[in-house]
Amino acid sequence: MARISVNGDTHDVEVDSDTPLLWVLRDTLGLMGTKYGCGAALCGACTVHINGIPIRSCSLPVGSIADQEITTIEGLGRQGLGQDGALHPVQEAWLALDVPQCGYCQSGMIMAVAALLREKPSPSDAEIDAAITNICRCGTYQRIRAAIHALAAQQVSRAR
Repeated sequence: MARISVNGDTHDVEVDSDTPLLWVLRDTLGLMGTKYGCGAALCGACTVHINGIPIRSCSLPVGSIADQEITTIEGLGRQGLGQDGALHPVQEAWLALDVPQCGYCQSGMIMAVAALLREKPSPSDAEIDAAITNICRCGTYQRIRAAIHALAAQQVSRAR
């Protein structure tokens, strides 16, 4: 039995402590937004936030994250917006700039970008390259970069 906090809700889950968080989210809690890609924490499709930090959930044992807050793509809209179901600004930028192609990697990509912009509101291309290591098989990297820069510009204009 493990107790985990996901998207602001506490869950008691009956799983082995070595079960990867990804499978607890998908199979036990029914949160299907976090995707399985490689199973080796390389591609980033399974990225979630643990205490606000982007973590690849496919190789993270659920027993290692007691007393930590997990946020999935389903809970991202709640962060700082106070409205259930509201889109996060990164999700809005994704739609506005038509970023996804097949979309499979996008939930993990959005989670990584949201964390980057929280840490660095106006990242350089080098900072984007260092932080966003998720793999997109469709190659939408230029649109991803454009969305990040558009969000950074919006944040700068709001600050003025």
